[in-house]
Amino acid sequence: MSNLVNFLKQSDIFYQFTPTQLEMVANLCQEVVFNAGEIIFRENSDSKELYVIAQGEVDILIHRGAAGDDDKKETTVALLRRGQSFGEVALVDEGLRSASARAIQKDTRLLVIQRDKLIMLCETYPQLGYRLMYNLAADLAMKIRNTDLRIREQLLYKPQDKK
Repeated sequence: MSNLVNFLKQSDIFYQFTPTQLEMVANLCQEVVFNAGEIIFRENSDSKELYVIAQGEVDILIHRGAAGDDDKKETTVALLRRGQSFGEVALVDEGLRSASARAIQKDTRLLVIQRDKLIMLCETYPQLGYRLMYNLAADLAMKIRNTDLRIREQLLYKPQDKK
């Protein structure tokens, strides 16, 4: 368990957690291993878990085809590495996932935390809940900012098609 606590301590989403708080979160973690190319979850599936990458890398993919289009036109929109989290929107919105996630490397180890258990922990320990939600907001803001920069780059610097 101490290895898990030490790892969580290095993850941005658990920044400034006390050792006791990290221990409580570690007790909720389930470790899952994926092989290279294996799908972790699919776009439009239920979102009920938060994932933290303990080892390996994960692609976040979106499907570019029209609804009902069987041709798999997936585009990588993010590459995540050790210590990063994903699926965090499930903590604030239990809707459908907006993207798919796929393991890139062999033996990609993920820590999976069930939404209901983490929310219950946050409600039981408001200081832990505040810190987690603050870190979550900072993480999502950074992701939105990076996405905005990528969109701007595409719009401003990509050659226009001449008609």
